[in-house]
Formats: sequence, C-alpha cells, structure tokens
Amino acid sequence: MSGLVLKLGPRERVLINGAVVENGDRRCRFSILTPNANILRLRDAIHPQEVNTPVRRVCYVAQLVLSGDAEPKEAGIQLLRGIEQLSQVFIDPDSRRLLTAATEHVLEERFYQALKTLRELLPREGRLLAAAQA
Repeated sequence: MSGLVLKLGPRERVLINGAVVENGDRRCRFSILTPNANILRLRDAIHPQEVNTPVRRVCYVAQLVLSGDAEPKEAGIQLLRGIEQLSQVFIDPDSRRLLTAATEHVLEERFYQALKTLRELLPREGRLLAAAQA
C-alpha cells in the first residue's frame, strides 16, 4: 500500500480536493490512497499578504492549484516560468537539484510535490535577502 500519509495534530485543518477537513481532539494518522489528490495543510499555506518574495510567489501558484483556484495547465506554465527565473539566482548545486526536481514535478502535474520541493528554497531565499539588506 502506498500513498500520502498525513499525520494531523488536534484540531489541525487540511484541504483535500477543495474540502476543508478538521481533525478531532486527538492526533491522527491516515493515508490518502487516491493518486494525484490535491492536499494542502492549512498551517503550511502561504496567505496572499505573505506573497512578497520570488520563491513565495512561485510556491503560491502551486498552492492555488492544490486549492482548486487555478487551472493546472495554466498554472504549470506560470510555475515553469517562475522556476526558470529562480534558476537565475539560485546557482548552487543543491538549489539547482531542487529546481530540477520541482520542474519535473510540474511537468508531471504533481503540484503537491512541486510545492514541497520549492518550499525548501525559502530559508535560502531568506538568507540571500538578509545579506542583500546588510
């Protein structure tokens, strides 16, 4: 048996194929068996007012697909453009690996995996922005 395993804390919310699901009073663990289901932990969601950096903008586009607010084909084009722009800044080998993986996920329309991969760039972006301000 394979699939995505979700571990939720008490009262934690998750968006599954456009429906908000809230956990009860205890921790739980369950498996999503349906391939390509759109899943987004609401605690991990980027809110519109937080979309203020290049990486956050690209992550937000992937998030819009997962929430059902963007068409996968159109968002995929935006994501690929955004990833290309990020590749002009993130030139270290590890970042390149992440960007390549995110590109592959987008091409396969695996937007949850693309978002998860792109989020790994957020701390690096934070360091770059802090260094630029110093």
